[in-house]
Amino acid sequence: MKRFSVPRPAFARPLGLVAALLIGLPTVGGFPGVGGPLPPAVAQLLATPTLAAQQIVLDSAFLAGYSWRNLGPDRGGRSIATSGVVGRPNEAYFGATGGGLWKTVNGGEDWFPVTDFQITSASVGAVAVAETDPDLVFIGTGETCIRGNILPGDGVYRSRDAGATWEHIGFSESHGISTIRVHPTDPDIVYVASFGKYGVPSEERGVFRSTDGGDTWERILFRDARTGAIDIAIDRNNPDVIYAALWEAFRKEYTMSSG
Repeated sequence: MKRFSVPRPAFARPLGLVAALLIGLPTVGGFPGVGGPLPPAVAQLLATPTLAAQQIVLDSAFLAGYSWRNLGPDRGGRSIATSGVVGRPNEAYFGATGGGLWKTVNGGEDWFPVTDFQITSASVGAVAVAETDPDLVFIGTGETCIRGNILPGDGVYRSRDAGATWEHIGFSESHGISTIRVHPTDPDIVYVASFGKYGVPSEERGVFRSTDGGDTWERILFRDARTGAIDIAIDRNNPDVIYAALWEAFRKEYTMSSG
């Protein structure tokens, strides 16, 4: 598998993943090599490497000089799942709906696949990394963006070594895992939003919780066999409070409903 490399200007590299992925490439004009000096906010950042990431994101003067750009890989296909890694600002993952899970360890300059020949689904539609254990990664297979063509998966996989190896840990009866959330302070508590089967009623729908890191699961929210779970959010101030969104939709060979 070819390793894709995405060139970027030298001055952008010290900013790390926050600048590379959240802020992106400076717009043309007013930067070295494209017609002018660094803006004062950028010069201050480079002169102050300990500036908090939160300040970078919230500084409107700094953000005004940047725009989004494509980090590649050139043939990655569409993606509906991404995750950074707390404590490792140059690491990130994205799930390709037709090409497995990809990872970068240098702020997006290079991407490489980490699930090839290890999982039995080509589609990754959810990814989550434990905040207190950056080597613990969960992925959900199958895409849940209902559209003209859609690729099913075969459940949830777990890696305990930052993507080097993978094991299947459930939900083989669900065509799509919409979202995975890991408790911010307890990596043993994991939530999964399962869409279920695309075209027929199914029981493996709703919100599921594990309290042993994904070894076992219990369903904690269920409406009916036609309604899947599509999203989950954990209250950062009180992780015992969670929010979930349910979606009654289907995709058949000859028709579809978006809810």
